[in-house]
Amino acid sequence: MSKAQILEELPKLTASDRSQVFAWLAEIHETDLLDADAPSPSEKQALDEAFAEFERDPSPGEPWRDVFLKLRQSR
Repeated sequence: MSKAQILEELPKLTASDRSQVFAWLAEIHETDLLDADAPSPSEKQALDEAFAEFERDPSPGEPWRDVFLKLRQSR
């Protein structure tokens, strides 16, 4: 089955089945991330800088659920 066929079939699944597919894909993705190489020195520096900025002021961001709701409402 091609990727296009899979993507075409996903909306036809029940919400429960889509949740199972999502959980399975998340598990595979997590495994891929854990098996991947460590970040490069420049990636690590960027991550460290972003985290340090967050620790200085954790409030500038918005919770994802709020961003998602705004996106859905703008449609």
